[in-house]
Amino acid sequence: MTYLNLRVPYSGQLIKARSVLESLTLLSVRFYLFSVFFFAGFNKLKEWESTLFLFEYEYSVPFLRHDIAAYLGTAAEIALPVLLLIGLLTPVAAIGLFIFNFVAVISLAEMPAATFLLHVIWGGLLFSLLLWGPGKIALDKFVFNSRDTH
Repeated sequence: MTYLNLRVPYSGQLIKARSVLESLTLLSVRFYLFSVFFFAGFNKLKEWESTLFLFEYEYSVPFLRHDIAAYLGTAAEIALPVLLLIGLLTPVAAIGLFIFNFVAVISLAEMPAATFLLHVIWGGLLFSLLLWGPGKIALDKFVFNSRDTH
């Protein structure tokens, strides 16, 4: 029994409301991150020649040839957000997108402050999913029968 249960008459309802709000918040974070990364990947796929040009001349991804980086980056930007959205393998998807986001930041020689701030926000949201999990509205909850996915 928690301290809240002892002191507040409607604590059970408050705890349930908190749980629902927490799950909806985590779902909205997953949806937001999906929309950011998936549609960026979709645009890369749609404008493939431009994507290859950017990876060859604009981005300097460490340790990879530009064409391999373009294929891997586009695949990551399309597949990982889908996993994140449905809440399947959420830690894997969040870590993958976190690394992708980090590489995107270090690959550009110059980045406007506002763009850098967006990458920091996205990294923070991805890290929050690593800390708190996908929430109750996620396939991880059902597939892995986990009790600790908030």
